Amino acid sequence: MANRLNLDKLNTFNNKVKTPKYKRSQISAGILHFGIGNFHRAHQAVYLDELFSLDDSCANADHQWGIIGASVRDADMHIHQKLEAQDWLTTVVELESDTISSRITGSMIDYIQPGDTDGILSILSNPEIRIVSMTITEGGYFIDNATGEFNPDDPEIIWDANHIDTPKTVFGLILAGLIMRREQDIAPFTIMSCDNLSGNGYVTANAVIGLASLVEIKLAQWIKKSVAFPNSMVDRITPATTENECKLVEHEFEIIDNWPVVCEPFRQWVLEDNFTSGRPALDKVGVTFVDDVTPYESMKINILNGGHAAIAYPAALMDIKTVGQAMANQLVNSYLTKLEYEEIIPSITSIENVSFTDYFEQVKTRFSNPSVGDTIKRICYDGSNRQPKFILPSVESNLKSGHKIKGLALVSAFWCRYCAGFTETGIRFLPNDPIWDRLQISARAAKNKPKIFLQLNNVFGSLINNSTYVEEFHNALKTIWIEGTEQTLKMYVSNKL
Repeated sequence: MANRLNLDKLNTFNNKVKTPKYKRSQISAGILHFGIGNFHRAHQAVYLDELFSLDDSCANADHQWGIIGASVRDADMHIHQKLEAQDWLTTVVELESDTISSRITGSMIDYIQPGDTDGILSILSNPEIRIVSMTITEGGYFIDNATGEFNPDDPEIIWDANHIDTPKTVFGLILAGLIMRREQDIAPFTIMSCDNLSGNGYVTANAVIGLASLVEIKLAQWIKKSVAFPNSMVDRITPATTENECKLVEHEFEIIDNWPVVCEPFRQWVLEDNFTSGRPALDKVGVTFVDDVTPYESMKINILNGGHAAIAYPAALMDIKTVGQAMANQLVNSYLTKLEYEEIIPSITSIENVSFTDYFEQVKTRFSNPSVGDTIKRICYDGSNRQPKFILPSVESNLKSGHKIKGLALVSAFWCRYCAGFTETGIRFLPNDPIWDRLQISARAAKNKPKIFLQLNNVFGSLINNSTYVEEFHNALKTIWIEGTEQTLKMYVSNKL
């Protein structure tokens, strides 16, 4: 008989489920985390749960790094309610083709109700909070995609700069917390991004310091001198939760979980060892600490995230629903393989003792896992933010080196065709980007004049002025409209495009 997930029921679940080896009362808060989504609960929360469960002489010291969740979006209230009903516990299920396993994590010990600004600021001013981490998606950092820099003219940033006592954004809250700590002579916390961004620590620093400079130059200088912003590379494929995942957990493990997480077994976290006021001993549970994470994040963002972006749009156009199904399609699989080996991998700076070939083959295996059920719709989302981060850096690198860009231009051309709003069979796509209306207008106009799409300056920047790229994009998009997605893939794979 299934039981609802909560602290009182932890000892009642069957032995197929790993449960925390520590008591919740043993854990105190040391981390405030913004963005309690599936990735965080399958990644950072799992690493900390494993650390708290270690049976060694230093374990008690690491029990001071429990997580308090936070959100600035009223839309996250349902998440708060679901997790509150189960004492902030989460069932994390790992799926492979022929195996399934699960664990219940207890590393999050509280979650501030969305919209409770005073509550968040109270926690941020608590000296026990020594790390503020975040998974707020690639589009949450107020970046001008055309320049790659922090955008101080965003209306939300302007509001926070003028109302720093009652901020609305994550960065406004963080800055307000730092101001309070400076005034009270409390050491600042480390600010740690766990989002898939190249140089995510630098990007986070630019946002916090950029906002601070609008409030007070001396404040910005103090933050630049006193606060750590470690870069990191994070990795785990974690699809969205639906009713199917809830039913799976109830059927397989007899647990009624309001919001479980299903993910692949693989996970990775490479993190710069740069912290203002200490850190948990995550190296004990598989986190790799390095002096410079840049080569690792470049490998991951280009090969894995770039690979996701490459297969997403042609698969969507051919009515393919999941990543596993896309990889089972020989044309899509061959297209990804050719693109990676000929254009993406050559654009990345080498890492000593790391084989990009081996890494990509592992990525292909992970993408092909049919049990995870990662959707094409999910990886199509927010292309206007993801293309400049996952695809266009490889384009720019190859243009500088004189390397080919035909396949990379094809990736963006498939995205453009997707933004026209319908599949090859005429099925309409629901809006899937923050600027969907603008993208759709440009994409439809680009059918006859491809260069119109490249005029999206916040995406393509100066590439519109590169004749080589413009020509390749033009040829790719024209071919897709005339020949169709499947035939275009055949032409690319056979070197006839």
